[in-house]
Amino acid sequence: MEEDDIKLIFGLKLKQIRTDKNLSLFGLSKLTGLSKSYLNEIENGKKYPKTDKIVVLSEKLEVPYDHLVSLQLDKNLAPIGEILQSKVLKEIPLELFGIKESDLIDIIANAPGKVNAFITTIIEVAKHYNFNRESFYLSSLRSYQQSNYNYFEELEEQVVKFCEAYQVDRKKPVSAKELEEILVEEYGYNINNSDLKKHKELYDLRSVFVPKTKTLLLASHLDEAQRIFIYAKEIAYNYLGYSLRLYTFPWIKFENFEQVLNNFYASYFAGALVLPREVMIDQLKTLFQQKTFNKRVFIKIISEFTSSPETFYQRLTNLLPKDFNIQNLFFLRFTHKAGSSNFYLNKELHLPSQQSPHGNETNEHYCRRWVSLKVLKDIAKTEKDHVFDFQISEYPGNISYLLFSSATKDPFKDNQYRSISIGLLIDKQLKKKISFLEDPKIKREMVGVTCERCAISNCKERKVPPKILEKMNKNKVIENVVSDLMKQFS
Repeated sequence: MEEDDIKLIFGLKLKQIRTDKNLSLFGLSKLTGLSKSYLNEIENGKKYPKTDKIVVLSEKLEVPYDHLVSLQLDKNLAPIGEILQSKVLKEIPLELFGIKESDLIDIIANAPGKVNAFITTIIEVAKHYNFNRESFYLSSLRSYQQSNYNYFEELEEQVVKFCEAYQVDRKKPVSAKELEEILVEEYGYNINNSDLKKHKELYDLRSVFVPKTKTLLLASHLDEAQRIFIYAKEIAYNYLGYSLRLYTFPWIKFENFEQVLNNFYASYFAGALVLPREVMIDQLKTLFQQKTFNKRVFIKIISEFTSSPETFYQRLTNLLPKDFNIQNLFFLRFTHKAGSSNFYLNKELHLPSQQSPHGNETNEHYCRRWVSLKVLKDIAKTEKDHVFDFQISEYPGNISYLLFSSATKDPFKDNQYRSISIGLLIDKQLKKKISFLEDPKIKREMVGVTCERCAISNCKERKVPPKILEKMNKNKVIENVVSDLMKQFS
């Protein structure tokens, strides 16, 4: 354990012993001859007493010396020890969320019983939902993105400075050749396009970076957009000075949260480099000012700077909240295998908080009326490289979203497809910014979240009965009858 943790554990034990003996800090001070302020600092984990002071505390409190200095905690404080030993608080940069580690220590020291109950609850929830270290880090990252509306001004500025320094024209699409030259000439990279394919176990990987020799191994079947994005991320790691990083794309494992965070920053930098902010803002403003939605123009905006819809939709989540004040939105990525009836939501982002639809952990059936799933079914039936569609999804409670969705083939898996979607909450702000919302050609669809919870009757797309909703309604009827009985006999 680190010194700060040892101080905290000693303070927690001392405070527990004092309160068990019904002693105030003033009373303990009078009993031991140690100042009240000194004892307060010990209990708050700010100081560790010298041996002679521990002897005094041991004798006056009638507690064995070895028990006081032991790092073992009693049962009711044991989870706090677990969380300290796990190093979770050390691995997550709390300052990102405006939290000081000392603040957490003060909370634990001042209310160990309540904190213990909270930690125990978190542990139980984690076990129940198989919430592992990986999930915890990724959830922390999403929370960080959401708290900043997924826009990071410093990274935007760094991209502009990079383009100025390396004479990259931000008004033209960047090329893989241009970025590769910077990696080789400026950062001493060796680009290897042949060795990765020799290992069939690595077929799903797009790249592997070997830091010792600065060798970047690339999959031979990468298209131009994928190669550009990988090069841009590698440039970001070097230009931003991130030594703690992930070495494969997609990643296989990570050792700490800083690697996850730096991977996100590098990806953000790459997206901002590929899709320049000023150009995108101008094009989106022109599109939004039209009275009717022009599908051809929207697809043209996607393809002008990248052939990757995912990079484009991710970039929208950066720019719409900042430059258009469209702050209520969600981003979803689904995967689907041709011939299968299953759809998997494996990436999502909700700004500023949880929107519908969202992922669930109970194996329920996502609503088949979502455009996100429709484009997946459509592309599985065709030979097209890109299927795009849009709709207004109307949820119960007068909540509606404008959705854009693109489906593409997965270049690394046979008969596998993925869809990328962005949904914008239709509110007063969206109506001010987007003129084509009243376009009668835009399909409107009543949707639910999952079949099990959906109240839409006679739904042709329904896969299973609304058993969860039916149970909830049944319980509500029972609750109302019981309430009436209470009134009748009271």
